[in-house]
Amino acid sequence: MVYSMTGFGDASAEINGKSYTIEIKSLNGKNSDIRFRSATNLKEREIQLRKQVSKLAMRGKFDINLIVTSTKGEDSISLNKNLMDRYYKDLMAFSSERDIQQGDILQSLIRLPNVVQVSENDITDEEWTLIQEMVGKAVTKLNKFRATEGLSIKEDMLARAQCIVDALESVKPYEEERIDNVKERIRKNLSQQFADEKVDKNRFEQEIIYYIEKLDINEEKVRLTQHCKFFQEALRSDDIEKGRKLSFISQEMGREINTLGSKAQHSDIQQLVVKMKDELEKIKEQVLNIV
Repeated sequence: MVYSMTGFGDASAEINGKSYTIEIKSLNGKNSDIRFRSATNLKEREIQLRKQVSKLAMRGKFDINLIVTSTKGEDSISLNKNLMDRYYKDLMAFSSERDIQQGDILQSLIRLPNVVQVSENDITDEEWTLIQEMVGKAVTKLNKFRATEGLSIKEDMLARAQCIVDALESVKPYEEERIDNVKERIRKNLSQQFADEKVDKNRFEQEIIYYIEKLDINEEKVRLTQHCKFFQEALRSDDIEKGRKLSFISQEMGREINTLGSKAQHSDIQQLVVKMKDELEKIKEQVLNIV
């Protein structure tokens, strides 16, 4: 199972003449980062709510919004008159100093921060239990959303990992030609530099063997194949949080591809390496999008 980092879930319920709605939105994040907004006074219970979301929703950046409205239309609204007086004095003084027309100053006052206040009442134990149940439902819906999106990400990464394996398989036909080209290039350069001098053929062959061994890519091919296989197995595993693990594996894949490119000495192999790098970069982008 693969879970996407992004998702959305919500839940609603009514109790004691109040309507509760909770919305949870998740985005990419390295750790569990929760931002909570609510007009209801939760006090220390907010910590419990954060722990509940962190446990159920795993890794990600979460925006939680708890909306509370009265079903009876009896929300207690008041004006902060002391604050309005201070705002009024400052506005009148500013308008006089700058010779600005005052206009409808009342409309301006009620739009200023904290002038209109909605009373916050402590929630009851019954309401708190309901909120916890709503959080559970919202997170369940969130994870379902993330799982659906994660499935498409999983299929995309499996296909790209297989493209790397296929490209690696395409390297084989060029390997013998690559070695022959290297030998011929060295012989040609040697004959041009030392045309009139005798060259020890035995020593020359020894140097050729040593040089070719330095260019051998068999180990890189074996390791890259194993990394791709491990990556695909990890994607198909039952682990839920696998983003970090896949990130580590993709880094190892990158090291082998880079080494393969540095040893290639063949234009067609270099083209295949470029293709592998392109697929790997897309894999890394997708890895950042999963839990």
